[in-house]
Amino acid sequence: MHPVRFLAVLTTLLTTLLLTSAVNAKVEPSAGDATKISDISYSKEQSKTALDIINKLGKRHYITQTLNDNMSSRIYDNYLRRLDGNKSLFLKADLEEFEQYRYSIDDTMNKGDLSPGYTIFNRYQQRLIERLTVTIDNLPAMVGAMNYERDESLEIDRKEMPWPANQAEADELWRKIIKSRVISLRAAKKEESEIAPLLQKRYQNQLNRVQQSTSEDAFQIYMNSMAALYDPHTNYLSPTTSENFNINMSLSLEGIGAVLQTEDEFTKVVRLVHAGPADKQGQLQPSDRIVGVAQGDGEIEDVIGLRLDEVVKLIRGKKGSTVRLEVIPVSAKTDDEHAMIEIVRDTVKLEEQSAQKKVLDIYHNDKLSKIGIIDIPAFYIDFEAMRKGDPKYKSTTRDVSKLLSELIEEGVDGIIIDLRENGGGSLQEANQLTGLFIEQGPTVQIRHSNKQVYRDGKRSSSRYYQGPLVVLINRLSASASEIFAGAIQDYQRGIVVGTQSFGKGTVQSLTPLKQGQLKITESKFYRISGESTQHRGVIPDIEFPAIYDKEKVGESSLDNALAWDRIDPIRHRRYFNLPAIMPELKAKHEERLKTDPDFIFLNAQLALLEESRSISSISLNEKTRLAEQEEDKAKALLIENQRRTAKGLEPLASLDEEDQDVEKAADEESDKADKEEEDEDEIDPLLTEAGHILMDALPVYGVKKVATNP
Repeated sequence: MHPVRFLAVLTTLLTTLLLTSAVNAKVEPSAGDATKISDISYSKEQSKTALDIINKLGKRHYITQTLNDNMSSRIYDNYLRRLDGNKSLFLKADLEEFEQYRYSIDDTMNKGDLSPGYTIFNRYQQRLIERLTVTIDNLPAMVGAMNYERDESLEIDRKEMPWPANQAEADELWRKIIKSRVISLRAAKKEESEIAPLLQKRYQNQLNRVQQSTSEDAFQIYMNSMAALYDPHTNYLSPTTSENFNINMSLSLEGIGAVLQTEDEFTKVVRLVHAGPADKQGQLQPSDRIVGVAQGDGEIEDVIGLRLDEVVKLIRGKKGSTVRLEVIPVSAKTDDEHAMIEIVRDTVKLEEQSAQKKVLDIYHNDKLSKIGIIDIPAFYIDFEAMRKGDPKYKSTTRDVSKLLSELIEEGVDGIIIDLRENGGGSLQEANQLTGLFIEQGPTVQIRHSNKQVYRDGKRSSSRYYQGPLVVLINRLSASASEIFAGAIQDYQRGIVVGTQSFGKGTVQSLTPLKQGQLKITESKFYRISGESTQHRGVIPDIEFPAIYDKEKVGESSLDNALAWDRIDPIRHRRYFNLPAIMPELKAKHEERLKTDPDFIFLNAQLALLEESRSISSISLNEKTRLAEQEEDKAKALLIENQRRTAKGLEPLASLDEEDQDVEKAADEESDKADKEEEDEDEIDPLLTEAGHILMDALPVYGVKKVATNP
C-alpha cells in the first residue's frame, strides 16, 4: 500500500458522521392510488428452474445439504432478512401470517411451487410502496416540525430487534430514520430549503424503481435465499444478471479502477485496481457502498437499487473527466453516514498492473541495508499470447523472475514480496511463482465435491532464489495470494508478516439452468500442510495491527462461509528452522513498535475505532451528536499530532488540514517527477518494519544470505 493511501485509509476508518434527530409530525397512510400495486406471480419456467437449482445444488455443491424442515426455516429467515433486514417495513402481524411457511417451504419448493415466496414478496412491495408514498407526501411537514433538542436515540443496527408491533410503532421508527437523514444533510451544510426536496427526490427515485419490480426480481431473491445457505459464493444469476455477470471496473480503458458487485440494493466496492485512479486518490475503500454518482460538478444521481451495469455506465467516462461518488464508508456506524469522493478518470496502464520492484534503504542496527521490494498486484498471465507461442508473453512469474535477477545484481540483502491488496488471479501463476523460491515440490491441494484431491506444484528441480525472504500480506490478500503465502510458510522458506489474509479458499464454476445460470462452489483449496485457506486464511508469523475490520472485510465476515478444516498433509521439505528464531524476531519487533511513531499512531487510531464499534445506539439530540463528533475529532487530532511531533513535523490545527495534505500528496503521486522524490513522511511504515524483520532473520539463512539467480 502506498504511504499516502496508508494514511488515507486510517483517516477514512475514523471519519464518521453520527448526526441524527427527531420530529413530532405523525405519518398517516396515504389513500391515493400511488400505493396500489398489482401482485406478481411466478411462471412455469421459473418453477422448472427452481427444481433445476435444487437438483444441481444437491449433486454438485462441495457440501451436502438436504432440503428439509430445518433448511426450510433457514430459507424463511434468510428471505425475510434479504427483503427487510433492518426490520422497518413488515409489521408483527405480517410475520404472524408468514409463520405458516417456516416449515413448508421445502415441501412447496420440491414441487416447484413458489407461492410462499411470492406472497411474502408482494406484501413487502405493498409495505414499501405505502411507506415511500406516505414519506414523500409528508416530508415538507415533517422537516418543518422537527425538534432538534429532543433527547431520544436510534438503534444503529436493528437486525436483532423485533419488527414493529403495529403501524404506530412503524411510523415512530420512520420518524427517527427520516430525522436522522435530515440532520446528516444539515451537518453537510445543506440549505434548509433544499433538504425536503432532496429527500423527496431520493424517495421518489426509489419508489419508481420499486414499482418496476418484476417476477424475475422476486425469483432471484427467493432462490438466492436458499443458494446462499450453501456458501456466500453460490448464487443464482437471473437471465438479466447473467448478461452482466463479472461486469467490473478494472477499466483497462478509461474509468476509476475499481471492482464492483451488487449487495442487496447497494453497489459495493470489492477491491481497487492497483495503481488505478481510485487507488492513487486514496479515499475509496473496499466494502464502501456507492449510493450516488455525479459527473463533475453536476447533481448527484441516486444509484441505490440500480443494476450493476447502470452504475458502471455512470462511473465510467473519458480520461481527465471527474466523477464524484457518494458512499457509505466501510467505517460508517449507520447507513446515514455518507462521504463524498472526487476521482479524476484515467487510463489504467498495463505496466502499472504488472509486478514492480524498488530498493528500500533502511538503517538497521546503525547500519544501512538494502532491501529488494517486489510488489505483485495480481496473479496474471496472457493466456492467448502463451497459446500462440509468443516467447515474450506476460505473466507474473516471468516478470518476477526478471525483477529478482535485477535486484540480486544490485546487491540487495534480501527480498520482500508485497502481496497487500492482491486479490488473487491465476492459480497456475501462484504455483509457478512459488517455484522461484523452492527447488521442487507441491504447492497446493484441491479437494473436489466428490472428495478426490488433486495436487499441483513444481514438478522438476531447477534453480531458485535461496536468499532471505519475507512475504507481506493483509486482509485483502486473497485466493492465489494465500496459496503462495501459505506454501512459503509451510516450506519455512520465508517469514510471512502482516495481518490475517482474506480466507477465500473455494473454487466456483458456472452452470446453465432452464433460465439464467448457477454459480456453484465445487472445490476447496488446501495447503501442503493439509490446512485449508478457507475462512481462516493465512495467519502471519508476525502480526501487524489490522487496518481493515475483520468483522466487515474478509471471508469470515460473510454469512454461511464454509468452515476451516484440514486434510492429510503432503510430505515436504523445510528449508530453514524459522520457528526456532521466531520468539526472538517477535520480541525485537515488539520493542521497535513501542517507539515507532507510525505504529503508535496506528494502534491509537484502531483503539478509537474499536471504541466506536461498541456503540449500539446514537443520540438524536443534534447538539449532543455534534458535541460527540467534535470530541471524536479532537481525539483523532491529538494522536495525529503526537505522531507528527515524534517525526519532527509541524502539528496540524485541524483534521481538515490533514485531509488537504493527503489530497495534495495523492495529486503529486500522479506526477512522475514528484513520485520519484519521497520524503520521510511518505515512507510506508509497514514495509519498513517488514524490512527490519528480514534483517533480524539474516543469521538463520547463514551463507545463503547471498542470493542465487532463479
